[in-house]
Amino acid sequence: MTASIMKGTFMSHHLVAGAGPVGTTTARLLAEQGHTVTVLTRSGTGPHHPAITLERGDAADVSGLTRLAGLHGGVAAIYNCVNPPYHRWPTDWPPVHGAFMVAAERSGAVLVMIDNLYAFGPDAPMPMHEDDPMLATGRKGAVRRTMATEILEAHAAGRIRGTLARASDFIGPEVTGSAMGERVVPRVLAGKKVSVLGAIDVPHDFSYMPDVARTLATIATDDRAWGRAWHVPNAPGVSQSHTVHALAAAAGTKVKVTSIPGAALKLLGVFSPMMRELQETSYQFERPWIADTTHTEQTLGLTATPLAEQAAATVAWWRARRSAERTG
Repeated sequence: MTASIMKGTFMSHHLVAGAGPVGTTTARLLAEQGHTVTVLTRSGTGPHHPAITLERGDAADVSGLTRLAGLHGGVAAIYNCVNPPYHRWPTDWPPVHGAFMVAAERSGAVLVMIDNLYAFGPDAPMPMHEDDPMLATGRKGAVRRTMATEILEAHAAGRIRGTLARASDFIGPEVTGSAMGERVVPRVLAGKKVSVLGAIDVPHDFSYMPDVARTLATIATDDRAWGRAWHVPNAPGVSQSHTVHALAAAAGTKVKVTSIPGAALKLLGVFSPMMRELQETSYQFERPWIADTTHTEQTLGLTATPLAEQAAATVAWWRARRSAERTG
């Protein structure tokens, strides 16, 4: 199939597993581009669109995932947008990832995985490049390293067609459980003090959710992207304080930004599995954490949304969400 056809003149069917921020935004984007989309979740819920069909099931169910991949003569791509709870990654990810690998091999669909930067580990050079060695030794980084390696090696061996996009911490519409999610934006809207993890004054990349979705949709349908990892284009890395103040400017508020002390994070970890798991990756917020996205921009023509636009859309989404909660 020619690259020009793959780039969008041919409308096809896509299978998106997971309806969190990534799965929801990607499914909507694909539907808006004219594709038909099946969204698989355990609850059978997900984004509403005439071109989207919702299915209930477990992504770890090989037969179920393979059946959905074979619908409508076979899907063009399978998107792994699943996200188990942090503390369950070592147990939950292997069967889910294995099911995606088998479904991709049996169906011939392109396997597209949303990945993060954890696999590079605390000793990664800055900025991080796609082909840098994956040096992570922590549990979560090791899981991510294994999945990425298996996809790329299976592609190289001709068993599957696979690709993956690495994003940093999320920001934007649909994003709640992130460093710039529910712990920050509601306080910005209220003009209250904001406390963030780690240093407030060192550069830290954030990946805007619509840019994440655009990257996934592009690497799924452009054969030049298969067989390697890609970094989601991010706006120029600024400090967490700068990002919070950009959100405040969009909201028309003023806020003070402080840092959560490391001792406080450890104490919170005693009571919260999520906060406990954050200790493993806290280094990402204590020093510069920047991904080089030059290759994605120059090869695929993707660019990051400017921070001011990200902030405005994020604030608008949170305000609409709060309004719906009050009236619903």
